[in-house]
Amino acid sequence: MYTAKGKIDQNELLAQYLPQVRRQALTLQVRLPASIELDDLIQAGMVGLLEALGRFDAGQGASFATFASQRIRGAMIDELRSRDWLPRSVRRNARAVDEAIRRLEQRLGHPPEEHEIAAELEMALADYRQLLNDTNNGQLLPFEELVAEGQDPGQAGTPFGTPFGDLVDQQQRGRLVTAIEALPEREKLLMALYYQEELNLKEIGAVLGVTESRVSQLHSQAVSRLRAWLQD
Repeated sequence: MYTAKGKIDQNELLAQYLPQVRRQALTLQVRLPASIELDDLIQAGMVGLLEALGRFDAGQGASFATFASQRIRGAMIDELRSRDWLPRSVRRNARAVDEAIRRLEQRLGHPPEEHEIAAELEMALADYRQLLNDTNNGQLLPFEELVAEGQDPGQAGTPFGTPFGDLVDQQQRGRLVTAIEALPEREKLLMALYYQEELNLKEIGAVLGVTESRVSQLHSQAVSRLRAWLQD
């Protein structure tokens, strides 16, 4: 891994870790919309690997393999977050769903049913379900990203990796777990299958006995419930 001058050989390192980058990209891709290309994830992962090479400090105690894995995955997630694949109108409607769910939960004292959310939005149930399908393409992210989505804007720059940042992260994760426990049973099972068992939408549909499109709708609705709860 070192050159004759004792420096790390970047080309050799890239060749050595390329299989790991590809494995992480494949694992992520099967749980994302078909529009996300594998090569784009791999390219982002390679950028993360190079960043790991420049930032790694052996004195911190972690191995380079562990540090690199985190940076590779983080770079892929950053790439996904940088893509504005939802039209503004869909994002606006997604925020309206969040607000409607928050209002209904405060008024009813329990998670609202689909037809209640549609009525609150003054939409037909079929139109509401189509909206859920439209918004879900921007929400199929790893579990830990839901924590970031639920943060207040003022926390966006929280220095994760520091003791204070780790504490904030743990607290937010705790709130997220509590919010998931409050979900309707079917949505709670869906979230467990997707984020813990890492099944894709088709596999979850087989477990729940519904179509992949219906899984997409339920996932989008569950994420809206979680966002409404975390931002309350």
